[in-house]
Amino acid sequence: MDLPRLLDGRLKLRHLVLVDTLTEQGSVVGAAAALHVTQPVVTRGLHDLEAILGVPLYERGPRGITPTEFGTAFTEHARAVLAQLTHAARHVVEIADATRGRVVAGIHLAGSNLLLPRAIAHLKHDHPLVTVVVREATPESLLVELTAGRVDVIVGRLSGPGTEDTRRRALYQESIRVVAGAHHPLAARGSVSLEDLAEFPWIVPGTETMLRQELESLFAQHGLDLPANRVEATSFLTVRQLLTETAMVAALPGLLGMDDPRLVTLPTPLENIGHSVGLTLAAGRRLNPATQALIESLHTVAAQIEEA
Repeated sequence: MDLPRLLDGRLKLRHLVLVDTLTEQGSVVGAAAALHVTQPVVTRGLHDLEAILGVPLYERGPRGITPTEFGTAFTEHARAVLAQLTHAARHVVEIADATRGRVVAGIHLAGSNLLLPRAIAHLKHDHPLVTVVVREATPESLLVELTAGRVDVIVGRLSGPGTEDTRRRALYQESIRVVAGAHHPLAARGSVSLEDLAEFPWIVPGTETMLRQELESLFAQHGLDLPANRVEATSFLTVRQLLTETAMVAALPGLLGMDDPRLVTLPTPLENIGHSVGLTLAAGRRLNPATQALIESLHTVAAQIEEA
C-alpha cells in the first residue's frame, strides 16, 4: 500500500483526539459523550480518518468497536503526539513562570499512604506554587494515561522491567502482610494460618493485578481456593473502613496502616510475596521541572522509609 500523506493538511489534531477517545471508550456512543459531540460527528470523523489512512481502524460489533491492528498502532502514535503537545504547552508556561508548575502523579495501592503523601509535603515545602494532581486507578489504566501524556509519573508497585514505552526506577522493597481490624477474632492469636483465614471474608485486589495472581497461587499451594466471600477493592480508604468495621482481612503492603491503631498485622506467613516500590515514567519523554522536583522528593522520602 502507498504511504499515507499525513502532512498534506487533511489530518487534524481532532482526528488524534478522536482515535484516542474511541479506543479508550470502546464505542461511538461513549466517545461522543466524552468529547461532548453528537454520534454522527464521531462517525464522520472516523470515516474521514480511515479515508486518510486507507485502512480500517476499528471493527464494529453489537457491543461497540474493537481496534484493528491498524487502529491499535495508530492509537499509540496519536497518544504519543498528544502527549508531546501537552508537555510542550506546559513547558512554555513553566519557562514563563519558573516558580509554578503542574505534575500529575498516578498512584495505586503500594506507596499510597506514606511515600507519595510525604513526597508531596516535601515538594510543597520548597515549591509551594507547584500544583500536584493525584490520580488513583489500576496499574493498567494508569499506564494508558501515562502513554497518553495525561499522567507524568506512576508511583507504586513495579511488576517487572520497563518496556519500549516505559522506564522504571525502584525506590525500596516492601513486603506484603495480612491485615485486619484490631477487633478481629484472630487479632490476639500468636499464630494464624492461611487455613484459619480462609473462613473469613477477604478484601482482594482486582484480577488484573500481580498481587491478586500471587494470592491465588499461594492459596493453591496450600490446597485452598481463594475465598468466595470476598470484595475486590484497591482504594485504601475503602479497604481500611471495611477492615475496621467488619471481620474482613486483606493482604496489603506492609507500610499501609502501619501507624493506624485500628488495624493489626496478623502473624500469617505469605511466602515469596513482596515487591519493589518505585516510579514508572514514559520512555523518551522530557521531564518538566515540576515532575523532576517531585521525583527528587520521592527519592528523598524513599531513603527515609528504608532507614526507618
